[in-house]
Amino acid sequence: MEANRLTPSLESVLGQIPDRAYSARLRKVYEAAATAIWRLFDLDLVKYEAPTVEGSPDLALWEEMAPVIRDTVMDVNNLLMVIREQFPAHPPGGLGDTLSRVLEETGPGASSAGARRAGEAEAALQGAAQQLATQVTQLGEAMRSPQVMSDRWNLLAELQSHRARFREQIGDLVFNTALVFAEVQRKDVVPFFDQEVKAAVTVRGTVADLIRLFGSRLEQIREAEPEDVQWNATQLEKEMDSFGRTPAYRAFRAHDKRRLIELRDELRGLLGRPNPSRRGLLQIVEPFDEFVRSLAGVNSREMLLIHDREAMAECGVGVERAGQLLSTDPEGAAAALGEAIAKAQSLYGRDPELDAFLRKSRKAAPTGTDVAENLERLVALLANLQLY
Repeated sequence: MEANRLTPSLESVLGQIPDRAYSARLRKVYEAAATAIWRLFDLDLVKYEAPTVEGSPDLALWEEMAPVIRDTVMDVNNLLMVIREQFPAHPPGGLGDTLSRVLEETGPGASSAGARRAGEAEAALQGAAQQLATQVTQLGEAMRSPQVMSDRWNLLAELQSHRARFREQIGDLVFNTALVFAEVQRKDVVPFFDQEVKAAVTVRGTVADLIRLFGSRLEQIREAEPEDVQWNATQLEKEMDSFGRTPAYRAFRAHDKRRLIELRDELRGLLGRPNPSRRGLLQIVEPFDEFVRSLAGVNSREMLLIHDREAMAECGVGVERAGQLLSTDPEGAAAALGEAIAKAQSLYGRDPELDAFLRKSRKAAPTGTDVAENLERLVALLANLQLY
C-alpha cells in the first residue's frame, strides 16, 4: 500500500462533498496525513537499542539518534505545511469570521449547510494543527533535557511516546474532519489503522504467552532441587532471548524492554557465580513476575477494546450458525464452529481460560461429538469476557 493512499471510506467521504475544489484541498491534507502516519509508524527503533542498560552517555548517542529525531519533526511539519497551504488560518475579525456570520444568517439550505460543514471541518483542522505544533515544541524541549539525553533508554522512550501521540493526533484529525461530512468509524477512515490494531493484537498475544511461560518457569524454580537451579536459570535466559527476537518485541515500550534486559543481565550475573542458590534466583525472578503480569494492561487500550467487541460479535454470528446446524448438518456445524474459533484467535490474550481453549483448538479442530461440547464451551467463554 502506498504511504499516501486513502481508505475506500475516506474516498467516499471526499466524493460526497459538493464543493469539488474544497474536496481536492482536503484530499491533499488527508494524503499528507496518511504519509505522516505511515512514516511515524514504520520506524524500527530496535536497532537503536543497547544490549545492556548500563553505559555512560556520550556524543555518539546524540549523533546516532539525531537523524531519527529530525525525521520525526519533519514528518509532522510536512503535514502542518500542507494544512497551512490548503487552509490558511483566518485572523480574528477577518474575512473568515465575516463569512461565518453571513452563513449563520442565511438560514437553512443545501449550499449554506455545506458551507457550514466545511467551516466546521476547517476549524477542526486548525485546532489539530495547533495541537501538533505544540507537541513538536514539546518534543524539542524534551530532547534538550539532560535526563533524556544522558540515557539512551529515556531518549528512546520519549521519542517512542511522542511518535505514538503524533499518530494518534493525526488519526483524530482525519476522523474528526471526516465525521463532519458523514457517519464514519475511525477504523474505516484513519489511514493504516488496521496495521496499528494488528500490531496491538500481536503484542497482546505475545504478552499472554510470556506471562504463561514466566509463571511456569517460576513455579519450576520454586520446586527445583539445588542441582537444578542453574539449569532453570539458563533456560529462563534462553527464553528471554527468544522473546527478544519475536515480532511483538519491536512494538514494546522502551521502558518495558529495559526491564526485560535488566532481567537477562541479572540472570547472566547469577550464572557467572559457582553453584547459584534457589533463593538468589528467586530474588531476581519474583519481582519480574509481577512486572511481566503488569504487561497485560495492554488490554485496556481503547483500540483493542473496540476491536474485541467487534471480534466477539463476529464470533457470535458463527456460534449461532453452528448451533442452528448442529442437529441437521454436523459437518456444516463443525465448519461454522471452526470459523468462529478462527475469528476468536484475535482475542488471544484477553482471558487465560479462553487462551487455553484457543491453544487447544490450534492443535486439532473440533469434529464429531466434540463439536457440541466445544460449541458450548466457546459460548460460555465469550459470555464471561469482561470488556472495559
